[in-house]
Parts: sequence; structure tokens; C-alpha cells
Amino acid sequence: MREGASGAQTLNKVAGLKVASSADFSAAAVTPESLDAAGGIVFEGLGVAVVDAQPDQVGALSAAGESGVMAIEPERIVHAIGETLLPGVAPSRLLPPSPPAGLSRGGVQLEYIRGYRDALVNLYEGLTGGEDAEAAAEAAPSFREDEVTWGLQAIGVPASRFTGKGVRVAVLDTGFDAGHPDFVGRAVSMRSFIQGEEAQDGHGHGTHCIGTALGSDRPNTLPRYGVACRAEIFAGKVLSNAGSGADAGILAGIQWAIANGCAVVSMSLGAPVGPGQTHSRVFETAARRALRAGTVIIAAAGNESERPGSIAPVGHPANCPSIMAVAALDSRFHVASFSCGGLNPQGGQVDIAGPGVAVRSSWPRPLLHRAINGTSMATPHVSGVAALYAEADPEARGRALMSILVQSARRLELPARDVGAGLVQAP
Repeated sequence: MREGASGAQTLNKVAGLKVASSADFSAAAVTPESLDAAGGIVFEGLGVAVVDAQPDQVGALSAAGESGVMAIEPERIVHAIGETLLPGVAPSRLLPPSPPAGLSRGGVQLEYIRGYRDALVNLYEGLTGGEDAEAAAEAAPSFREDEVTWGLQAIGVPASRFTGKGVRVAVLDTGFDAGHPDFVGRAVSMRSFIQGEEAQDGHGHGTHCIGTALGSDRPNTLPRYGVACRAEIFAGKVLSNAGSGADAGILAGIQWAIANGCAVVSMSLGAPVGPGQTHSRVFETAARRALRAGTVIIAAAGNESERPGSIAPVGHPANCPSIMAVAALDSRFHVASFSCGGLNPQGGQVDIAGPGVAVRSSWPRPLLHRAINGTSMATPHVSGVAALYAEADPEARGRALMSILVQSARRLELPARDVGAGLVQAP
């Protein structure tokens, strides 16, 4: 919707649609039941509406001219990004894990094979002779994970005096395991936007992402894996226990986060886009409104690449110009084989990179911890660092916070297409 337009009135007048408004709900927390039952919902703070419209109603809106409707798009289904399962051990250990649940071709998960392949390639490069291998070994960083994960070391978290205290961070994902022992005593607000499912995480992806962004500095079992260990946690379940969700739930989660004063929204979710495909105008409108409200949205670039042979474009919604798109690096500061690249124009760039291979973090009980791959794992590293900068400078919000993250990144000798400004760095 254009600025100043009354969404509910416009939709009713032009197309005869009777819709609910997010203003009717406490703290703008639209319920999943209302999303399903109403003819539509207007997210007042975002300037966006999601409606169940017939073809003639869509035609009326399209032909309405100056009615206030800027764009009409079909609703998408998005998925948790980054389910390459690895053993819950340090990345230096190369014993193959048991294949995870969810089997595919030949009884083995393809993402599982890819992650194990990358580990073997790194081992081969380190063991084979030749000047190139020796030079790579000398240039590559070396990490031990006795006390702190390699990702936190790489982005400078152990040396930072900031903890994210007083900063609210929303992670919109599959929910959170509220009974995880590493989070006892933490301030956690949970809300489900999935009909028929509680905010409790029945998948694992959300708990893992929350752990990386916001986990404790003193977990029950070392190493430490959380960046902003004193930030306030807002866990929005916008993806089901099967790992998928619709745009309506994502938008509802964004508005809920803004209404609750979250400085950062972390979204390790998305859908692939094709070469030359432009970004969503609906999500770009929502992201701009969020920035003006002091909230920066940080999203995973996507895992559709198969480098070096094939690089896929940054996916939806990370490809919006006003959303930070995060690529993934391994512990040798190589671009992860699956990480998408900035190929499409008009907002399809990578903005920054984070650790995204063999990332150990929290997992729902009884397992408690697990290491997995993905741009999903890189994204909460960046979101946690954003919370540290938000604590360091209470005036740094919205676009100002986004600029600080880019300006402070560690420059890498890699194409900006793949890593943007470089590797995120803690203050």
C-alpha cells in the first residue's frame, strides 16, 4: 500500500474484500487462526495486506489506478534454509555421522553427502603436496573449539566487551525449545504464527539459529556457541515443524517483532529465485517500513549453489534491497559450496558473509547440540553481531545499524558477488 492509504478501506471499496487489521490485535500479534479464517489481513505497520481474492477481485485491484495499491503478488511458500546435517562435534573431526532423518536418493540425504564431501576436500588439500597446497595451508586460519566455536572466534566475539544486553532480537523460524538447559533464566518471548502448532520447536532449525545468535556464554557443555548472550530473545514460529511456511506468517512475524521494539529480525528462511528474477515489492515495502521503525532484517542468501560449477542467485526474501543478504564461509574462509551469489540486478546482491559450515549450536532435547551447514547458520552470526553493535550505540538502528555492519566487516580476497563487504566482525 502507498503511504497514507487505508488498506482495509481500499480493499473493501475497490474489490469488495472484507479484511481484518493487525491493529485489532494486542501488540500487533496476529493469530494464526485469524490468518486462516479472515478474508485477509492488513499489516498496518508494514503497508502490506495478504488476502484470499478471486480472479475478478484481483483484476479490480490491478485496474484501480490511484487506489493506493502498489503491487500484487501471489503468496509464496518458504522453507528453512540450511539443513545440511553434520555430527555434533568439532569441524576438525572427520568421522562420518549417521545419516539424518529425512532420506532421499539412494537412502542418503544429498545435503549430508555434500557437507561430508567438503570436509574431505579440505582434508585432501591440507595433506597433498605442492606449492599451492602449502600456500593455502599457511594462509588458512586455524581454530580449536575447546572453549569457543570456530565461528565465534572468526568474527571476534570472545574479545568483545558487548553482550547485546538490553537489545531485543527476533528470530523468525521453526520456534524454540523453551526447556533447553542452556537458556535457563533468559528472557524469552515466544509466539506461533502457524495454525495448530505451538511455538515449541518440533523441527530443530529455529533452536539452532537462536542458539548461534543469542546463546549463553556459559553453556552446560563447551564450547560456547552464542554471540549476543544477554540480548532479549523473541522467538517467532513462522515455519511449521515440517520446516515450511507462507508469506503471511512471515509478514505477521515481522510486524510482531517491530511492535515489540526488536532492533534485529533474523530470518534463516526463503525460497529460490531464477536468473533475472526481481525481488518481491511486497517484502521490500515491509523491509523499508521496518528500517524506518528502527528494525533491520537480516536473511539467508540461500543454499542452491553447487560450486564451483553452478552458482544460484540470492533467494527470496534476502534479495530485497532493504534486507541484508548473508552468504556462508567455511573455517578456511572459503565460500561454502552451497552459498548463493549476487547475480541478479536490483537488489539481488550479497551484503555480508558469516560462518556457515560445521556450525555447532543448540538443538531441541534430548540431543541438545548439533553441527550443521547453511547460509541459515551464517545469518544468526550476523544477527547476533548486529545486537552487539546495537548495544554499543543505542542510536544505531535501522539503516544506520546496517551500515555499521557493512563498514566494519573484514575484507576478504573474494568476489563481492560471493561475500559482499566481507566477514562480519564484532565490535
